[in-house]
Amino acid sequence: MENKEEPKSCSASVLTWEQVSRLNDVLTEVVPVHGRGNFPTLEVRLKDIVARVRSRLERRGIAVKDVRLNGSTASHVLVQDVGWSYKDLDVIFRVDLPREAEFRLVKDVVLGTLLDFLPEGVNKDKITPVTLKEAYVQKLVKVNTEQDRWSLISLSNNDGRNVELKFVDSLRRQFEFSVDSFQIVLDSVLAFYELAREPMTAAFHPTVRGESVYGDFGEALGHLGGRLIATKRPEEIRGGGLLKYCNLLVRDFRPASEEEFKALERYMCSRFFIDFPDIGEQQRKVEAYLQSHFVGEEKSKYDYLVILRRVVDDSTVCLMGHERRQTLQLISLMAFRVLAEQSAVPDASCVTCYYQPAPYVRDHNFSNYYVANQNIPTWLPCN
Repeated sequence: MENKEEPKSCSASVLTWEQVSRLNDVLTEVVPVHGRGNFPTLEVRLKDIVARVRSRLERRGIAVKDVRLNGSTASHVLVQDVGWSYKDLDVIFRVDLPREAEFRLVKDVVLGTLLDFLPEGVNKDKITPVTLKEAYVQKLVKVNTEQDRWSLISLSNNDGRNVELKFVDSLRRQFEFSVDSFQIVLDSVLAFYELAREPMTAAFHPTVRGESVYGDFGEALGHLGGRLIATKRPEEIRGGGLLKYCNLLVRDFRPASEEEFKALERYMCSRFFIDFPDIGEQQRKVEAYLQSHFVGEEKSKYDYLVILRRVVDDSTVCLMGHERRQTLQLISLMAFRVLAEQSAVPDASCVTCYYQPAPYVRDHNFSNYYVANQNIPTWLPCN
C-alpha cells in the first residue's frame, strides 16, 4: 500500500546530541527582559516562561497542540556559527483561536505570567495587565483574517534579543527563505525538564524533532550549512523577502542559483513596492528592520544599505522613474546617516558629487549633496 505520509517525512529530522545540547543552552540561558522607566529587569529562562504559559493556557481551556522554537534561533541550534548571531527568541504555540475571546485570553495569560518573574519584594497586587504591557511589551500584534489567525507578544530586550511568543491558529506563509524555515518541536524537552531528575547528557537526553516548513529538511539544512539562499514563491511574502534577502547577502550568503535569483530579485522588489508604495512607509520599514536586526552591528548597517540600494537599482521594474529615484535617494540618505553616526564620513578627495537630495528627504541639520565612489553611496558636505 502506498504510504501517503512519505513526502511529509522528508521535512523532518531527529536532532543529534550536539544539536540538542545547543538547544538546552538556549532554553536554560537567562535572558533579561528590560522594563521601561522604573520597572525592574526580569530574568527569564525560555524553558520556564514557555512551560508556564502553556500550562496556564491549558488550565483556561486553550489546548496547545505543540510548542516550537522558530527562526534564527532554531537555525543556530541546527548549525552553529553559520554567519549570523541569533537575535529574537522566537517561540510558536500552535493553538485554536476561533473567537476574539481566545485572543484576549492569550494576552492575559502572557501578561499574568510576567508577574512570576518580578523580583522578590515587589508589590504585585497593584500591578495591572495594562501596566505590565506598557512596561515590558515591545510589540503586540494580532492578525485575524480568513487565511491568517495569529497573535504575537514580543518582550523587550535592549540588546535586540526579544522573547517573542507567537500563538498561531493558521499562518499562510511561515518562512521567507529555506535557511529560516526550521522549527524545533519543544514538547519532549519541556517534559524532560519537568520529569527528569538528572541533567541532560549525551547518554541521557530526550529525542527532539526538527522540521522545515520549506519542504525537504536535508536540502534546507544543506542551504544553511553552505550559506545558500533559496526560496519559493517570493510574491507570497509580505515585502517580498527583500530586506531579509539583503541581510543574507551582507552575511556572505549567496544565491543557490544566480540565474534564477535575477528573476526572483525582480519579484522581491515588485512585492516590496506593492506592499509599501509610499516613501514614508518604505523609510519606516527599513529603519525598523535595521533597528531590530543590527543591534551592535553598526558596520554591517552601512554595508546592508549599500547592498539594498544595489538590488533596488538593478532589479526594480515596477516603479516610475521619479519613484525609483526617490527610493534610491532615501536609501542613500540612510546610509549617510549610519556613516555619520560612526564618525566615518570618507575624505572629500575620495568622492564625487553627482546629485542633490530631493526636498522631502533633506535633513535640516545638514546641507549635503549625494556623492558616489565606485557606485557606493556616500556623502560629501558642501558649502
